Amino acid sequence: MLIKLLTLGDALDILSISIDDETKRRLDGIQRRLGFRSRSKLLRNAIQGLMKDYEALEGLGGVVEAVFVVSYKESEKNHVSNTLHKFKEDVLSELHQHGRGSCIDVLNIRAPAKRVQSMFVTLKRNKCVYSVVYSIISAWGKSSG
Repeated sequence: MLIKLLTLGDALDILSISIDDETKRRLDGIQRRLGFRSRSKLLRNAIQGLMKDYEALEGLGGVVEAVFVVSYKESEKNHVSNTLHKFKEDVLSELHQHGRGSCIDVLNIRAPAKRVQSMFVTLKRNKCVYSVVYSIISAWGKSSG
């Protein structure tokens, strides 16, 4: 992916990205269905969502209880499983469900905040993973904020 940054004074910066035709087609479809007036607005919204997700986790400290919902390609379930095994001591329970060509794992997690953050980042970076969403149940102990 090619990203180029242009600064326009105090206005918004312009980021140029390169995407394949299939991704562009899907992006345009999502833009229409969600009612965004431009791809830029859609992408700004998506970027803000990612930043908000990460920053909320980054502000946690102590021990965290959370639920992660992870969706990924069914053909890559072994790869994702191997990734999750790195965090096996943090996963209290797991529910696995098959879809049409995809899998969903619901993970109940209890771990130090840094481990929860690491799991989120590791899963977000995994090319086989479609999405990772989470909900914080509780956090106690020292806050990093």
